[in-house]
Amino acid sequence: MSMDRLLDTIRAFDGVLELAPVAGGEFPEIAWGDHFFYYAPDGRVPQREQPYATIVTKNYPGDALCDLDRPDRWRLNIHVGADAFIEFTGENPRAEPTPRDYAADDVVLPHPLYRRQGWVSIINPGTSTLAPAVRLLRRAHRDAARRAERRSADERPADGAGPAVER
Repeated sequence: MSMDRLLDTIRAFDGVLELAPVAGGEFPEIAWGDHFFYYAPDGRVPQREQPYATIVTKNYPGDALCDLDRPDRWRLNIHVGADAFIEFTGENPRAEPTPRDYAADDVVLPHPLYRRQGWVSIINPGTSTLAPAVRLLRRAHRDAARRAERRSADERPADGAGPAVER
């Protein structure tokens, strides 16, 4: 699947907010060309929430195992939680990592850095991983929406009157 087609798929999710840093913008140069996805129907980046998915187009400092600096390589990263992590990788996210080729294309792998937090990654998703990637992205988006609703409910006063509680 091309990155553009995957981006179109994610952008169609209800309430998605995409950050896509570009040259000259407010974000650091290292993030230019990458994409960060949040559930944010109000259009504002959640203050206490990480993105539920990212697409990175280059190696980051300390994150070069996927060899993303080669031409036409990019990595989809999805926060899937422990159960889906085990289902798709066969490993417990908190277990010691199994040696593997993190640069393999079109394979669902534990994220090389954020596996313990329940993240998986796919280099250049293709025919083997397209359907599972979209399912995982939809699930991650729904999970982010549920967290946002829970936070919103926690911030409302118990009697439903008055302003929301600031935290």
